[in-house]
Order: sequence, then structure tokens, then C-alpha cells
Amino acid sequence: MKNQLCLRQFLFLISMLLMLSGCWDQTNIDKRAYVVAIGIDKGEDNKINISYLITNPELSKQEGASSEPAYEIITFPTNDLISAKNTANSVIAKEITYNMLGVIIVSEELAKEPEFIRYMYDVTKDREIKRNKTMIITKEDVKTFLTENKPKLETRVHKYFEFIIENAKNAGLIPDFKLHSYFSITESDAGLFLSPYATTEQVPGGKYTVGEDELLAGELNIEGDSNTQFLGSAVFKEGKMIGTLNGEETRLTILLNETLEMGEIYTTYSDPFNQQYRISTRMMKRDKNEVKMDFTGYIPVIDVTVPVYTDILSTHSMETFDNGKIEQLKLHIEDEINKKLNNLIKRTQEEFKGEPFGWALIARKKFWTRHDFEKFDWMNTYPNMKVNVKVMVTIGTFGEQSKLPDLSEVRD
Repeated sequence: MKNQLCLRQFLFLISMLLMLSGCWDQTNIDKRAYVVAIGIDKGEDNKINISYLITNPELSKQEGASSEPAYEIITFPTNDLISAKNTANSVIAKEITYNMLGVIIVSEELAKEPEFIRYMYDVTKDREIKRNKTMIITKEDVKTFLTENKPKLETRVHKYFEFIIENAKNAGLIPDFKLHSYFSITESDAGLFLSPYATTEQVPGGKYTVGEDELLAGELNIEGDSNTQFLGSAVFKEGKMIGTLNGEETRLTILLNETLEMGEIYTTYSDPFNQQYRISTRMMKRDKNEVKMDFTGYIPVIDVTVPVYTDILSTHSMETFDNGKIEQLKLHIEDEINKKLNNLIKRTQEEFKGEPFGWALIARKKFWTRHDFEKFDWMNTYPNMKVNVKVMVTIGTFGEQSKLPDLSEVRD
């Protein structure tokens, strides 16, 4: 009896060791090719061209340990994303993996194709591709974008995409929608999806605008070695790209959409006391928007109140603000933002025939059943709705030195 008990304990210990030793299917890091970006371009004969940006793990070792390049780019035609991995191994010796995949990059040409959504649903079938990744739309072919994109300050290319997307998102210049939002918004058929817009092609001479963010990627006049711009949004309706929003319109969309996080946004407004100058501000949201909807009348009505906290950072007119002028400045900024928001809403109703503000999610709560909401047909009803937007600005600080000297006295 004692021998049987000892035998059972021995077998139990052996089985536990087998369960805990989960190393039987491990692959060494130097035997894998880590894809950090998948690019998709339009191909021929219903095919797509896949580009892989493959990082070199040797780069993370001690400096000088490897003379290999930091990354490699390959492009080839394929029928779908699933079989592409095996096809690539006819060229790449190491086992290809998506464990470090950060972004999926799509050319504007392909994104505007009605068949685009068919290829995107391949993403849902690959276990290695997580739905919390970012989809980027490029003005040019992705192959060209990856080849021409040469970051100077970040040799680790997987970190480059992580950093630039995070910082541009915090600045409000690109949206923070993920892949799972693309599928959920498309399937609900009640809103618009936004994707970051980027390019390495700069418009000759740039584009002049009064504001600093009324630009789309490629229109910002930049001199230097860095040539890639992430600025603005690609607009998707029913899974297909239908247009773009510039940086300012993207910021305003984030301001209206409660599902998107808004950081500290630095922007300028015209100076109400001297039109030849602009006032630099830091804008933040400390409270949620108040959204009221009334669907009982012949024309549905949406009333939105947007609270905004604003610090004044610079006034080149050298104006000193007393209580009366602060109130005048407050009303002036509210008026400028209201006009821009109304223009954006008008564009979404007349041009895009849909809204990217997440209002459909709020509207669902107004209906008893899902069937009632679907019968209301939000997408087709929105263009005819009456939307009233009101911005409530709270003026904060005026910097460390709130009172400026008289310019005439300084010059004398």
C-alpha cells in the first residue's frame, strides 16, 4: 500500500513537471523574423501587394555586436493576408512572426476600393494580429512610403511608429481609433471610422493657412532630413475610404467624440484686439460633453454643449487683459470654435452623409429595442437632423507673467 502511494506521488510530480515545462515549442529570437508593419497595396487581377517591414532583433544587443541592417523591407503579390506569411518564407530564411506587429498600413488607392473590406476581414482570422493595432492610410503606395520613410533619430523602426503615433495622437493631429473600431463601426452601419493619414510626399512649397493645423499630411512645409508627416484623418464609411479631414477638423472631431481621449492641445486664435496677430493657447477638456437628443418631432434634434478649459500662452499684441477684456476674449474664442464646429458638422452631413462623433452610441439608449434603433436608420437620418453646438470656454492662466509692459515704453 505504501509502495502504491509513493508511485502515485512520483507520477503526479512527473506530470506536474511536464505541465510546467512549457518550453518544448519555443523558438530562439535569432531564428525569427519580426514583422513590425504590414503594408497593403492594390495589385493586379484581384490580388494585393503585401509589404513587410521586418526589424532586426540583433540591434537590441550590445552596440557593435552586429553589422546587419536595422530592418528589411520586402514586397510581393498575394491573394490574402493569411497565406502571405508562408509565401514570404520563400525569401526570408527566419520564421516570420507578428508578435511585434505595431501597425497595418494601407494605401489610399486600395482603401477607396469597394473590395477593400474583403481583405481587411482577413485580419480577424489571424490569431497573431491583435485588434488593438492602428491602421494608417498613406497618400502614396505603401511600398514607396516604407522605402522613403527614413527616421533619423530612431534606428529601432518598431519604436519609431510607436512614438510618432502616440505623440501625434496626444497633439490631436491624428485620431486614436483602433482596428476593433473599424470592424464595430462598419458592422453597426451607424457612423464613420477615422484612420491616421500619413505621407512621405511633400507638396512643393507647402500650403499656406492662417492656422497651424489646417493642413493634411504632405502640406506642412518642413525643411530638414525627416520627411514623413502624420497629419489629419482618412474617413471611412461602410468600410471604404470616402475622404479626408485635415488636422484642425480632426482635433474638432476629437473634441466632440467622447469615445476619444483628448490631451493638451496647443493651437492659436485670432487676436480680437489686433487682427494682425494670433493668440497662442493650450486647450483641455476637464468635463464631459452634454449631449441631448430629441427624436419626437418631425426633424430630430441634437443639442451639444462642449466645455473647454483654455490657458493663454502668448499675446503678440502685448495686450494686458483686465476682467472686461478677458470676457471679450472668452466670447471671441467661443465664436471662432463654434463657427469651425458648425462648418465641420455641415460637411459631415452634406459630403460624408454620416458622423464620426460617436453620437450613434448615445442615440441607441433612446430606443427600447435594437430593432427600433435599426428602423430609425441613423446613417440615413443624420444628414437631415438639426444639430446645435455650443462651446463654453473657461479662461485659465495667462502664463507666468500675466501683465505685459507697454510696448511703446519698452521701445523708448
